[in-house]
Amino acid sequence: MGNEAETPDAAASVDFEQVQSTERFQELRKRHRSFVFPMAIAFLLWYFAYVLLADYAVEFMSTKVWGNINIGLILGLLQFVSTFAITGWYVSYSNRKLDPIAAEIRHEIEGHEFDQSGNRVDGAAK
Repeated sequence: MGNEAETPDAAASVDFEQVQSTERFQELRKRHRSFVFPMAIAFLLWYFAYVLLADYAVEFMSTKVWGNINIGLILGLLQFVSTFAITGWYVSYSNRKLDPIAAEIRHEIEGHEFDQSGNRVDGAAK
């Protein structure tokens, strides 16, 4: 019982700055950013284009397509569709490209393959 209080938690004994400087963590960060930043920029451009069209191209946006359905309504609904599409795309990308690396890093940390200084222990069992 007293021994449990003296044993530090596995996460508490890891130097996360050291883990973040590893090549695999840098690859994980690079892959994440290479998806998120361009996608965020693309979506924001699409969103602001919609807002600007709604504000400055009222006649164009109010053009009837079918019955009471106009271009503005279609583009507005496409905002929702694109949000769900980007989310699905990110989940798929994450499952394929990010999660395997993150799982390896987590396994190493939880498996005590780093010492208290954050250095990798070469003989650590997996």
